[in-house]
Parts: sequence; C-alpha cells; structure tokens
Amino acid sequence: MAEEAGMFMVHQTVGSVLCCKCGIPMVPNAANMCVKCLRSEVDITEGLQKHVTIIHCPECNCYLQPPRTWIKAQLESKELLTFCVKRLKNLNKVRLVHAEFIWTEPHSKRIKVKLKVQKEVLNGAILEQSYVVEYVQQEHMCESCSRVQANPDQWVASVQLRQHVSHRRTFFYLEQLILRHGAAASAIKIKQMEQGIDFFFANRSHGVKFVEFVGKVAPVRSRSDKQLVSHDSKSNNYNYKHTFSVEISPICREDLICLPPKVRSSLGNLGPLVICTKVTNSIALFDPFTLRHCFLDTDQYWRYSFKSLHTSRELVEYIVLDLEIISPEVNVGGSRLALADAQVARVSDFGKNDTIFNIKTHLGHLLNPGDYALGYDLYGANSNDDELEKYKGLVIPDAILIKKSYEEKRQKKHAKARPWKLKSLGMEVDDKAKLDQEKVDSEYEQFLKDLEENPEMRLNISLYHNEEYQPSEMASMTDGEDAPSVPLEELLADLELRDNEDEDDSSMRE
Repeated sequence: MAEEAGMFMVHQTVGSVLCCKCGIPMVPNAANMCVKCLRSEVDITEGLQKHVTIIHCPECNCYLQPPRTWIKAQLESKELLTFCVKRLKNLNKVRLVHAEFIWTEPHSKRIKVKLKVQKEVLNGAILEQSYVVEYVQQEHMCESCSRVQANPDQWVASVQLRQHVSHRRTFFYLEQLILRHGAAASAIKIKQMEQGIDFFFANRSHGVKFVEFVGKVAPVRSRSDKQLVSHDSKSNNYNYKHTFSVEISPICREDLICLPPKVRSSLGNLGPLVICTKVTNSIALFDPFTLRHCFLDTDQYWRYSFKSLHTSRELVEYIVLDLEIISPEVNVGGSRLALADAQVARVSDFGKNDTIFNIKTHLGHLLNPGDYALGYDLYGANSNDDELEKYKGLVIPDAILIKKSYEEKRQKKHAKARPWKLKSLGMEVDDKAKLDQEKVDSEYEQFLKDLEENPEMRLNISLYHNEEYQPSEMASMTDGEDAPSVPLEELLADLELRDNEDEDDSSMRE
C-alpha cells in the first residue's frame, strides 16, 4: 500500500549469524548451530527401535497383535502401516510427523517403513530427522488356520440353510446378498446341498452372527442344538459342536397365494387371492383386483405357515388380444399400476382351439394388444388347496397375469453373453446331493432375466463389468422395443489382484 502511494519504505532484512561449530552463515536459531552440526551433535533417534519382529499367518494373511489378536491387512495398506507404527516402543519420546513404506521384494519377508520424527533439543531448538525401521516377518499360522490345516472338517458351528421348494432361485439371490455384505467371510467351508446350503464356521459366535444376518434379509425360523465332543474333567472344559437349522419361508416372489381366513381378516380382508411381490424379512402381498398391498411380518407368517397356491415355475405365456383401461394409473408401493379389462389367449392354444379369456389385470399401464404376458392358468389348473376350499362361493378368475413377457424380444435381440456378471461363493457340492445341472442352469438363467427386468432387485446386489463381453451385430438390427437390460452406470469395475498369493477365493460366474 505504501509503495502504491509513492512513499519510501525500508526493506527489512533477516540477519544471519555464524555457526558456532563450522562458521558458515546461517539463520539464527536457539542452538546457534547449523542443521548438519546439530545432527552431528544430537541423534534424536537414539533409543528408538530400528528392527522389529512381527508374526504373520500365511494362510489368512493376518498379523498378530499381542497377546492374541489377529489383524487382517494387505501389503502397503493403511491398516498394516498403523499396525507397524503401534508395534514400536518408546515412540512417545518424539513427535511422529510422517510414515511411509519403502518398497521391498514380497518374498523377502521384510517390511521397511520410513519414519520422520521431531524433537526439541539444545536450548529449545526443534530438530527433524528421518530413519528406517525394518520389520522381519516370522511365519506362524493362527489358531483357526492351524485347526483347518490339521483337519479341514474340524468345525465348531454349522448353519444349515433350507427352503422346501422345487427351485433354487431364492438361494441365488441370497448368495448375492451374502457376497455384497461379506456375511460368509469367516466361513471355513461352504457346501451346496440338495435343498439348501451348509455353512461351517470355526467359532460359534460367527455362526450366530450369520444366522442373525439371514434373519434380516429373509423370513426364517431357526433352532439350535449342540453335541459334546470332548470334556477335560481336570480343567472342567467342554468342547461342543453347534448346529443351527434355519428354514426359509417357502413363499417366493411372484407366487400366487390363497390367504387363510384368519390372516385375511388380520390384513383388512385382503384377497384372498394375492401375489407375493417382494420377500425380505417381511412378505409383501398384493391384491391384483383391488390394487391393495400390505406386509406380513415373519412372526405372523410362521404362526399360520401357509404355502403358495401356485409357484413361478407354473407360469403360462399369454398373448394380449384386446385391452381397455378401467381406472387411472396409480402408484402402489413405488410401482405404477392401472386396472384394465383384457382379452387374452394362451400361446400354446394357437392352432388348436379358439379359447379366449376375459380377465381383469393390474398391468394395464404396461400391456398393449399384441404383447405377451406370463400368468397363472386357473382355468385349466387342478388346485387342491385346503385354504381355497374354505372360501365357499369364491369366483376364481380364468387367469391372473403376473408380468409382461420379453422372451420374444430377447430371442430377436442378442447374443447369449451379457455385458455384466455376478460373483459366486466358492461352494463344494455334496456327493449325496442329486442336483440336475441342466435344471440349475435354467433356473440361474431365469434369475438373471429377473435381475434385468426388476431394478428393485438390483439395489442390494453388486453387478460387475464383463470384460469378455463383445456386443452382437444382431443387437443393432432389432426392431421395436428392446428387452430390459442393466444400465452400464449400475455396473462395478471388478478388481482382480494379479499376485498369485492374493487370489480372490470367490470365482466368477457369468
């Protein structure tokens, strides 16, 4: 400001003094010594550890935090750096300013960390100095890994997931939820059974935690039991094997249900013919004729424990001949729906008969004449259901449409490969399980189609880019509306570690 006003100013200069040891000019400090001479006189790293031995488990890649805690950390990660710094003694005598790794060969069993510390020395002068600490890794397996190596079948807790239905679509979805939340990270073995999956854990607490997770994402009931393995009478120690039996409700998404009279009255006379639209720790039920919906909690379901009238494996393909909207479009449970009168015919009847059904459907906002839809054929079905017989005089419709069918558009469109893929748990297949692989592959393909059609299902699972995908030339030649697909912005980049020691146990399944 003074220079701009034309005023004369005296420039301030910083004085310099001579170092009392070597005599070179320097900025004055409390010790009147230059940095080189000060470091030659005082070593602030004296008494600090330069060599430390750490215990490393080669199986699970964990490090021992004395006395008995094992910490999982990758090389050159923040967790490993924090662990290494905490292992140093007498570090409280100095002030830690910075810490970083120095690269070493992975097979050298050495970890080097460069530390920068500060300390007040002669006459209040603050000296900063860097030094390197070398950590030597000693390989020693942790207790759980040594138990597994000695006997892979030596588990402490077992969780048996079961669902008494004729398909595995529930377990495909549950598998993705488990991977997304890492719920089975502590499992030592996973085995695929005929009607479910068995999870084996080294600790009872891990099994209890897993059962609690399943109870939050599915309507289940469970019971536990234990078996005495050994007993030390001198120390009064008992070793048990714990088994948790978890049964998942047989009600699945898109199932047609006939509600028992007591359940119907508790839900405000809903139904009695309703559709299951969503299954979490509660069951979402929807009346396709009145557009009402409600939720049935886990306790209320298991109190009556009813089953489905028809499952999604019994869906029949229909073609829409005519459609007339009879009510304006409404928002029900986050979905747009509209009641409509429709004329439909079974696709399988073409060329055989002229049977046409006049029905009411909730898909009026989605269907147009000429579209295909999947629904339940109640006209030709033989329903032996005890709950249905309790409703005297109930008028059963000829058909109930569940969803629009995109099968014809899929056949026109594409190559079989998809631009996305899912991870899968590394499961062993039980030798006694009689699994029809062709049936399992067909159900898995149907599960992938459900993910494409239902964005709400994709909210809780992780989809990854498929690097091997190459777009088909036929995709650009399709006419009309495209079949549902997963937007690219929903896909995650799949991280693959190239080091053989850090391979991911979860394999990829397209």
